[in-house]
Amino acid sequence: MPASTRHHRALAVFVHCLGILAAVPALPAAAPEAAAAPRPAAVTPPPALPRPAAGTPQPAAPRPAAGTPQPAAPRPAAGTPRPAAPTPTTGPTAIGPPVPVAARATSAEPTPPSAPPAVATPTRAVAPAPPPPVTVAVAPESSPAPRYRIHVRNVGNSPVDTTVRQELPSGSSATAISAGGRSSRSGGSTAEVTWRLRLPAHSSTTLGTALTATAPGQPLTAPACAFTSDGSRPYDCATATWQAAAAAPAAEATEAPPWRRYPVLLAGLGILLLISAAVAWVWRRRRGRRGRRITAAALADGGHGTIYPRPATPSPSRRRRTPPVWLLVGAAAVVLAGVIGTAGWTATRQVSSIDTQKQPTSGAWRGSGVSGPMGVPLRESAFEFTVYRMTCGAAGSAATAPGASAPPPGARSCQATVGVRNLTGSQQPWHGQLQRAYLPGNRWVSTDESATRAANLGRDVFANPVAAGSRVVLPLVFTVDGRDPPRQLELRSGVFSAGVRVQMP
Repeated sequence: MPASTRHHRALAVFVHCLGILAAVPALPAAAPEAAAAPRPAAVTPPPALPRPAAGTPQPAAPRPAAGTPQPAAPRPAAGTPRPAAPTPTTGPTAIGPPVPVAARATSAEPTPPSAPPAVATPTRAVAPAPPPPVTVAVAPESSPAPRYRIHVRNVGNSPVDTTVRQELPSGSSATAISAGGRSSRSGGSTAEVTWRLRLPAHSSTTLGTALTATAPGQPLTAPACAFTSDGSRPYDCATATWQAAAAAPAAEATEAPPWRRYPVLLAGLGILLLISAAVAWVWRRRRGRRGRRITAAALADGGHGTIYPRPATPSPSRRRRTPPVWLLVGAAAVVLAGVIGTAGWTATRQVSSIDTQKQPTSGAWRGSGVSGPMGVPLRESAFEFTVYRMTCGAAGSAATAPGASAPPPGARSCQATVGVRNLTGSQQPWHGQLQRAYLPGNRWVSTDESATRAANLGRDVFANPVAAGSRVVLPLVFTVDGRDPPRQLELRSGVFSAGVRVQMP
């Protein structure tokens, strides 16, 4: 073979390889599922037929009649193993048509849609808590002495054993209790009335109490709660405030009439002095003018019949009169006294309106802090808190929850039954570290989250936000040291909320 022919062939092979390499990336990629599927069995090539001699006519292949369906080629099963490749022979063989990649991909199962791009998962709306099986409603009676009606209802389909407790206001005691109730003293410093009931399915009962009034006409608030049979977990709570029926409404504080206010009196006195001084000055000036006119007329009529003023006599120069110095000094003194008196009265009113008993809250950036007694609903920026009950165990009663650190020696647990109502139109989170119990000496402790989880049967009440418009009643546990119970509870929905302060009896 000539050298030029060999060079041309080598160059052609090289260019052909470059074309193949450039065309490979443009080929469609097979689906992963199709690539993983087993390939169909190799088609057995038909036996080779002898080539006819040149010039011999070849018979035409029979064509099927029009409309006759052609049998489809059998498709191998997905699990059929691939047979071994046939051994090549030396004789001529018929080469079957190649199997396209797209056909193999079509025979596999449809490819599922790919996963969407990584985006933030939308927050799911928290479903409101299911209604409790036992509901409580408290209503006061219109009577001279404090009386309450407590309606307890079982809304479930099975009987329920429950314990109903009503907290009595500080300083009051029960004078009459409906059948089955007894008065006792809880772990705190207040007394309570307790009933143990068994409510059939879809039944209700009414309980009643009568209390002694701490002061004539003073309103009394007595909340009531229904607990489980062991008295550990609350089902539902309610509260009501009794108002004396015979007590007349308190007279509204009205301001004194204007003529009895010191600033108005001082201002009026100053104006009166100014007017009096102006009248006196005008009167004296007019009197002086009149005297000068009389004197001039007398000189003009001196018996000679001359006409006044005389032409030869020059007219006297008139000096412009000014108010006397004592009048100016007096008016300035009166105005200064009025300004000082008004400023002092205004400052005194503003200082007297400041509540010195109200303590500031840390991080109160939204709303204003609200304080109130136990059993009264107190509203802040997002939640309405109501503390129905507070009980404290004996010294050393603080239990150690699994996985939590051991409490200090002599510590005890104080459990508060708190109602939380979300007043907003969206779900609101809250945190246990923001709920505090204040002890004597302005010391405070946050919620013991492990003990609170144990009191709620292992449920973390701070893990999920409170649904919009829902209300929950749950126990909060505080681990305190010392013999004195908490004096105040501070509850808030967020760091930037002013929160509420509940005074403990």
